[in-house]
Amino acid sequence: MIAQRPPGAAPVVQGCAEALPFRDSSFDAVLGVLTVHHWKNQLKGFSECARVARSRVVFLTIDFDVCTRFWLFDYFPELMRIDRPIFPGVERFAEVFKSTEMVPIPIPADCHDGFLGAYWKRPRAYLDPLVRESISTFSKIGNVDSQVERLERDVDSGIWDQRYSSLHDLSQIDLGYRLMIASGFPDK
Repeated sequence: MIAQRPPGAAPVVQGCAEALPFRDSSFDAVLGVLTVHHWKNQLKGFSECARVARSRVVFLTIDFDVCTRFWLFDYFPELMRIDRPIFPGVERFAEVFKSTEMVPIPIPADCHDGFLGAYWKRPRAYLDPLVRESISTFSKIGNVDSQVERLERDVDSGIWDQRYSSLHDLSQIDLGYRLMIASGFPDK
């Protein structure tokens, strides 16, 4: 990602969530986008985010109680088995921070961002190896050729359209993506 930045972009500071290289209260707010599940020590990372934030910490995360209904897991159940245990439950944020607000983030049908749920209405996108390579969990499940072939057969034959016909008229969907807005830090 750093190498892809345009010339003249803001400076880059590399670090890890568990040891942020900034002074206490350095920022008005801290934002983490689909990152907490990559941290080695989530509690330490939460603590560090709270330490460097003056007013709030915001995370884009997933509520797996909602996410489990996503059709992609019918084809790639390994994605769920890998991600569910490493994503903190929404209650975890409430345990760590004094005050939390959870805001559902519906995903539009034409989303092109490249995260797991972005192509919920365009199943053919998941057949593209470049799309799968941009989704971190796909790299953890190994060979997916048979699952990709099954999805491709279902899309080509119209089975996917029949099975998930309830999606046809939707312009957005709730796949469990949530903004967790935390404030009232325990140590402040």
